[in-house]
Amino acid sequence: MKKTLLVTLSFFTLNGLFAQDGCFDRLQKAFEKRGAYTISDDMHRNVILSFFTPDGQECLNGKVRVENGFITSIFIQYNEGDYELLDRKFTNAQKTPPKISNGISEMIYVADGQKIRVVFIDKLKPKAREYKTADLPTDL
Repeated sequence: MKKTLLVTLSFFTLNGLFAQDGCFDRLQKAFEKRGAYTISDDMHRNVILSFFTPDGQECLNGKVRVENGFITSIFIQYNEGDYELLDRKFTNAQKTPPKISNGISEMIYVADGQKIRVVFIDKLKPKAREYKTADLPTDL
């Protein structure tokens, strides 16, 4: 099963089938502007896994387990709705479990060379309310 997932991700990466121009960049801008609610220790079933490749960024659905503020398990979702555990070893740049700040994980380095950031999309705060501007007459 592990090899199947690796081959599948590699195939899509090479062919750019899931390549999404700046998908993570767009998410990061929204979180920087709006902020995020606190990420509790739990299994979070609606997260976006942003993979960083030489060709760009790929955003896939997934779920993660958070324990003591650190990501301890990552699962990638298939089109059919089921999940597969990313059971390869992963850490942050300091070789410790990845932390979460403002609804987004720090860069996660997987033993096979992949780089991932986890976005807790459900924790994005709503847009700020805006005042409605007045419609002025056209003959002014």
